Amino acid sequence: MRPLFFCLILSMLVLPACDRGEEALVETARAIHERVLTIDTHADIPFNFATEEVDPLDADRQVNLQKMQEGGLDAAFFIVYVGQTERTPENYEKAKADALVKFDAIHRMTEELYPDLIELAYTADDVERIHRAGKLVAAIGIENGYVIGKDLALLKQYHDLGARYMTLAHNGHNDIADSAQPQPELGDVEAEHDGLSPFGEEVVREMNRLGIMVDVSHISKAAMLDAVRVSRAPVIASHSSVRALADHPRNMDDEQLRALKENGGVIQIVALEAFVKADPPEKEAAVAALREEMGITGYAAWQALSDSARAVYRARMDEIDARWPGPDVRDFVDHIDYAVELIGIDHVGIASDFDGGGGLEGWQDASETFNVTLELVRRGYTEAQIAQLWGGNLLRVWREVERVAREMQAEVASR
Repeated sequence: MRPLFFCLILSMLVLPACDRGEEALVETARAIHERVLTIDTHADIPFNFATEEVDPLDADRQVNLQKMQEGGLDAAFFIVYVGQTERTPENYEKAKADALVKFDAIHRMTEELYPDLIELAYTADDVERIHRAGKLVAAIGIENGYVIGKDLALLKQYHDLGARYMTLAHNGHNDIADSAQPQPELGDVEAEHDGLSPFGEEVVREMNRLGIMVDVSHISKAAMLDAVRVSRAPVIASHSSVRALADHPRNMDDEQLRALKENGGVIQIVALEAFVKADPPEKEAAVAALREEMGITGYAAWQALSDSARAVYRARMDEIDARWPGPDVRDFVDHIDYAVELIGIDHVGIASDFDGGGGLEGWQDASETFNVTLELVRRGYTEAQIAQLWGGNLLRVWREVERVAREMQAEVASR
């Protein structure tokens, strides 16, 4: 009986101490989360965003204003995304028109519907000013340079509307750059330009001149290395993860990460399951069957689903995930750890890709944003380091992009 007695006494002493330790850790993490400025660099929106159908305040989406407030997500880049199609004059015009629909929606959210809750930032200083005023922060990123077609002048129009980064290509090559994921149905070969095209180099230089961050997510390795070579300003990878931990063509390998460091840029590690941890073949087959059944052939088809259809899809996916659990916040932070160890804390940030495929166990929507900070605290990151990861590094790059733009514009004016 004596050994059992001592075990009981020991458990009575140790378990409460463990509970107190966990409570203290959560309390510390929550205080840090409330103090740091949290920026998510990639949140997608549908074409009917900021309408009665999709109210930014409380729509059934991974990111809405209520969920941002609940989860302590202070700022998000709302994305002007247009998918790649055949490159024809008519399709270039349609891509431009579609882009303007999403620009209008973001402005409608911030200027007409909820100006007291959220404000659009045009500069890095704006982000901090708006946050200090107690409002949520919106910024605009363009996903897919296809929206400029072959018209360099459109970059100025989009910059004036608030675009502060542009992903050079998406899934499928365009006139600017090769994609990391060529689309055979669009006639793509493995490499069309062997990186950036000559026009793409002009695009990068014009983005530098205007003050638009060059985003190298989604583009091929050769195109990414070209962009780093051509750009006078640091570049960003707005939503990518580490290829050493998840061998996906959308992720960045060590050579790319080191090139990003040399350039002074930042990789925003993305919480999209396939980019965080590979699924077993059985789960891949189940997901593929579900998507075929529901007609989800790509991102455009997903965006076209009704809210009720999305709810059905998510419920079915929950069943699949219960059978084959996917990655969680710990796996996600493993990518942050790897990148920090390889290229340093100054060059790593955080992105979700919410409403565009992102989300994993523990960070399924904006309301769960605190869980990322909690895991960072568990790993021993300091408050200063967490502030860098959650937005400080991105703001540093943004400010350097602004400085380079002023410098280039002064050079032109002095000629």
